[in-house]
Amino acid sequence: MAPKIIAVCNTKGGTGKTTVAVQIAIARLRQGKKVWFVDGDRQQTGAMAMTMRLNHRGRRRIPFATYPDGKSLQFNVRNMAEQFDTVVIDVGGFDATTMRAAMMICDVLLIPFQPRSFDSWALSKMDSLLEDVMSLRGSFPVYAMINCADPNGVDNKEAEEALNDFSTMKFLPCAFGRRKAFSTSAGYGLNVEEIKVRDQKALNELSALMIAIFGEPLKGKKDENVDSENTEN
Repeated sequence: MAPKIIAVCNTKGGTGKTTVAVQIAIARLRQGKKVWFVDGDRQQTGAMAMTMRLNHRGRRRIPFATYPDGKSLQFNVRNMAEQFDTVVIDVGGFDATTMRAAMMICDVLLIPFQPRSFDSWALSKMDSLLEDVMSLRGSFPVYAMINCADPNGVDNKEAEEALNDFSTMKFLPCAFGRRKAFSTSAGYGLNVEEIKVRDQKALNELSALMIAIFGEPLKGKKDENVDSENTEN
């Protein structure tokens, strides 16, 4: 059975977690699933992306909610999750109550990080936080994925090896490259399947991630109503 609640987080900001969360939520919607997007980040970037999506005619909308604190997030997700096939939770780049709440209730936790020294060092904070959470709820699936991967692969390999020091998380070999298609599409409230000029490498990377998490590839069929106002890749 596919996981219902997916939390995307990292205690370090700037890792692209909202972009990853938006891409997953929309891809799941395009797989025919009923999706709810929950934004627990005080910057509310994910909610802004979902608001932008409301401006696109012909696009199915994703209901979304914002919760400023862990208690409200945990209470509402626990009480409303059964109404949806998939709940994607995006939480902020710091150790906040919303992040801990999301960790307590998610079926899968996804940690995007960039192949940089500071990002790798920040994983030690995630490891400590996960140890605290797992002491309360027990072990659960936690995966770290590289976002904005370098094309030469050297830094990517070093980043992967850095995860060997942490027992709380596993490396997920489904990296997102440093591609304009990801950030551009998310900024319009779309995903890489929906922009006019498609990046096949970005499509392949998102499809690999969806297979790894849900066991289902992308829709794969090009839409007839691709938004004409978005022409970048």
